[in-house]
Amino acid sequence: MDSFDYVIVGAGSAGSVLANRLSEDPSVTVCVLEAGPSDWHPFIHIPAGFMYTLVNPQVNWLYSSEPSEWTGGRRIAAPRGKTLGGSSSINGHIYNRGQRLDFDGWAQRGNRGWGYADVLPYFRRTEQRIADAPAAVDDTFRGHEGGLPITDLDWRDPLCEAFIEGAVQMGIPRNRDYNGTMQAGVSYVQRVIRNGRRVSAARAFLHPAMKRPNLTVRTHAQATEIVLEGKRATGVRYRNGGRNGRLTEVHANKEVVLCGGTVNSPQLLQVSGIGPAPLLQSLGVAVKHALPGVGENLRDHYAPRFVARVKGATSINERSHGLRLVGEVLKYAVSRKGILALNPTLIYVFWKSDERVDNYDLQLTFTPASYKEGVQSTLDDFPGMTIASWQQRPDSTGYIRARSADPFEAPVIQPNYLAAESDRRVLLAGMKLARRLLGSQPLSKYYDREEFPGAEKQSDDDLLTAAKQRGTTTFHLMGSCRMAPDNDPTAVVDDQLRVRGLEGLRVVDASIMPTMPSANLNASVLMIAEKAADMIRGKPALEAVVLKD
Repeated sequence: MDSFDYVIVGAGSAGSVLANRLSEDPSVTVCVLEAGPSDWHPFIHIPAGFMYTLVNPQVNWLYSSEPSEWTGGRRIAAPRGKTLGGSSSINGHIYNRGQRLDFDGWAQRGNRGWGYADVLPYFRRTEQRIADAPAAVDDTFRGHEGGLPITDLDWRDPLCEAFIEGAVQMGIPRNRDYNGTMQAGVSYVQRVIRNGRRVSAARAFLHPAMKRPNLTVRTHAQATEIVLEGKRATGVRYRNGGRNGRLTEVHANKEVVLCGGTVNSPQLLQVSGIGPAPLLQSLGVAVKHALPGVGENLRDHYAPRFVARVKGATSINERSHGLRLVGEVLKYAVSRKGILALNPTLIYVFWKSDERVDNYDLQLTFTPASYKEGVQSTLDDFPGMTIASWQQRPDSTGYIRARSADPFEAPVIQPNYLAAESDRRVLLAGMKLARRLLGSQPLSKYYDREEFPGAEKQSDDDLLTAAKQRGTTTFHLMGSCRMAPDNDPTAVVDDQLRVRGLEGLRVVDASIMPTMPSANLNASVLMIAEKAADMIRGKPALEAVVLKD
């Protein structure tokens, strides 16, 4: 049996950062277990390749959620990365941190050291901000020395420019940096792409660290059980090469750290006998440590999309067919530019569902393209543009539950989309705002007609029906191993990310988030891992930033 100081389960965003930071100390040894392959696949590195990685079983777990009332009985795809870099190797490349109040809310719930002033230094530590207009970068908020390059989208076209101008005319200001002083406004996206190539967490953090002799990375190594001796985690069992692969055990001298993500971390805990006792007993799993919150508190963003046909301009749909596509491929090969260098979303809007709301609770995205049935893997055959909207901080909660004692069987994923009436109310406001933005005067010369749900669909019931028919995930599953104080019955980890009641075991990924950030999640996961690395190494936390009101 091999022995290491630290065993990390999962080489995704968090696992890549942790592997890098922990192995900085040459006196310790680190082993990373990744169920998927190396990140060799070319579509990982070409930005537009997300359309293929979203449906590719070689690099994607291809999970799906359970049917529910507000999905119209549909199963919603729940892609999760299964390769070095994890979901940062298949996601939409966006860098979005959220709002101050998100993290201040974490601290106010009793999670010490997780307020915005506390976590901001860790956001800065991860990033190398490369801005088109350096004068617009406020160093209070942005970092320049980190491993992750954050660049501005350099694509410009008439549809995007008209959309932004329409938002401005509606009173939504341009925002030079939605990851800076304030999130609200409209802007082109910031993204984790440099020189036309995706920079996953593996490229930014893991691969550089793999040159160190004290770091071992094992691919095709799916963890099947956390080894417990009493109430201490002492190692991990895994199968090399899949269900029928050789069963191997690695020993952890110091700690086991789960970085499997919001789906796989709670499932591994549950099949290892750590979780809600009634669930484990129903699966025939011996209860080794009853912890009711494991798998609970699941949240995700749910987004209906409006699709309109375009006239008088060229959308990405036309550029993706025939000779035009050949030209785009050649352009990318020569210059790393063109549609192959784009991400799925080009423009962000952060705004309010109601003027009386004291925070910005809506996120909207625009792209000059449209997809069949609202799925971002196949473009429509007609020239189209799409706007999506969602509630930033959903109240609806669901769960992740192992389906059986078999760690290779996909777990039950039930986000309970829109179950809370408050979510439906905010979503309706977002849909109405989205429709007004599509109907703005500057965009009118390019607007042919509304393809979905259709201009005749005007009532609240019509819009909610459209949300049922075509709404989908924005791939932001979180919260299933919640960080919370002792008095919270759903707590799984404490504010040091240690699994409650056990020694030598932590969880470090999006599953520990107490509440949903007003954002895509990858930036926050990187921050969490940076902060966790200092905790694990016993280093003092970075000094909190003094912020002006």
